[in-house]
This record gives sequence, C-alpha cells and structure tokens, in this order.
Amino acid sequence: MPIPIASDHAGLPLKQALVAALAAEGLSFNDLGTHGPESVDYPDFAHAVCAKVEGGEPFGILVCGTGIGMAIAANRHPGIRAAVLHSATEARLTRAHNNANIACLGARMMGIEVALDAIRAFLATPFEGGRHERRLQKLDPVLAKQGATGAKPTP
Repeated sequence: MPIPIASDHAGLPLKQALVAALAAEGLSFNDLGTHGPESVDYPDFAHAVCAKVEGGEPFGILVCGTGIGMAIAANRHPGIRAAVLHSATEARLTRAHNNANIACLGARMMGIEVALDAIRAFLATPFEGGRHERRLQKLDPVLAKQGATGAKPTP
C-alpha cells in the first residue's frame, strides 16, 4: 500500500527528499501535496492524510516547518495518534508504546538523514500492546469517562 504523505510549503523540500530516498528503497507513496512553494494552509494537508489513515491505511507522514502544526491538526481526528519526531528513538517509542499512526516531521528542525532514520524506525516498529493498550484506551474520551475497566471513575 502506498503511504500517504503530505506537507505544507515549509515542509515541501524535506517531503520531496524523503519520497525520493525511500522510494529508492522500494517504498511507495501517495503524495497528497503540496506540490509547489506557494504558501498553503497546513490543516488541509493534515486532514487529507488523516482521511487516508481513517480509511484503512496503516500509516501516514506529515511535514511542515516544525511538525507541530501538522500534529495538532491530525490529532483532532478520532483514531489518529500523530507524533512529532526528532529522532529514530522517538519514532520507535511512539510506535511501540503509543501505537502512533502518523509521523510528523519539522523541516526546519532536522536534516534529511535524521528524518530518514526516524521514518525507517517508525515504519519498522510494531506496537507492543500489553500495558500500553490499556493506556491507549484511556485516550478515547468515552472510554476514559468509564475508566479502563468499564467502571465509572471515582471523583
């Protein structure tokens, strides 16, 4: 399955470099934009990638200047767990412990090699489950109100 990827204007050069390098390794991408340097609104591109992940794609990648705006926009979608990554270690941990499904990168915060290492780790790391599953359930507002066991929380 092609990995949905998108960026705003600030993230465009890093997105293009990621796609080229990872495509050379055999990965395929569904590039949802932007495709030019003109100023655009990052939420439009975050929503497009989220729609693909909500529709069944296992992962997505978003790139903007810092990664923060994309993560904020993406995390407004139910079932999306977007994380800003600065290293391969963060990528492994956010997949293993948080079951993150969208990697957000800051083009103004990192170079291509660090970004490539982070994305490779993100895509290769499975979710550990176990105690982490219980914690993820608490992120859902409805489940959190009921508590992890289904019982109503005590005040």
